[in-house]
Amino acid sequence: MKPLRKVRTKYKEISMVFSNLLIANRGEIAIRIIRAAEDMGIETTAIFSTDDTNSIHIQAADHSISLDEKGVAAYLNIENIIEKAKLNGCDAIHPGYGFLSENSLFAQRCKDEGLIFVGPSIENLELFGNKGQAIAMAKEIGIPTLRGINYPISLEDASEFFQSLGSNAAVMIKAMVGGGGRGSRAVTDF
Repeated sequence: MKPLRKVRTKYKEISMVFSNLLIANRGEIAIRIIRAAEDMGIETTAIFSTDDTNSIHIQAADHSISLDEKGVAAYLNIENIIEKAKLNGCDAIHPGYGFLSENSLFAQRCKDEGLIFVGPSIENLELFGNKGQAIAMAKEIGIPTLRGINYPISLEDASEFFQSLGSNAAVMIKAMVGGGGRGSRAVTDF
């Protein structure tokens, strides 16, 4: 097992030791993580869905594991990913971005199973996974935020808010929790 160098953040020094990093993602994201791990002398294990069997990240990693499922659902199956990591000698999991990267339950399950979750703390994932809570925290500590509404409203209330912004207004409609940008819509006319 090879120790990583100590990492000093603004808040504390972090020292982690692990030897086999499972990358819980695919494609370019996985390739970038594999390259960084290689530079640090860390062994890598790639996972892949049954329809990603020809993906380049599989060849780039030291090891690869089929998730025995098809499509995006394979990369979202927390229990299967953790089981595969443990069965294949992985001691850390890097979620990349998207998929499980902002999932506090996934980070907690990794911790419960003795796996290092390479990402934000469980507490930060819980706080910032909810945009309303994140905005409230930003305001509380004095960070400027854009005007917005962070609770369910009627179509009439939405129209009133939009009109209050002026003639050249534009708003972004986004899910309060999760979504990863999916379903976000720009509105320039109401």
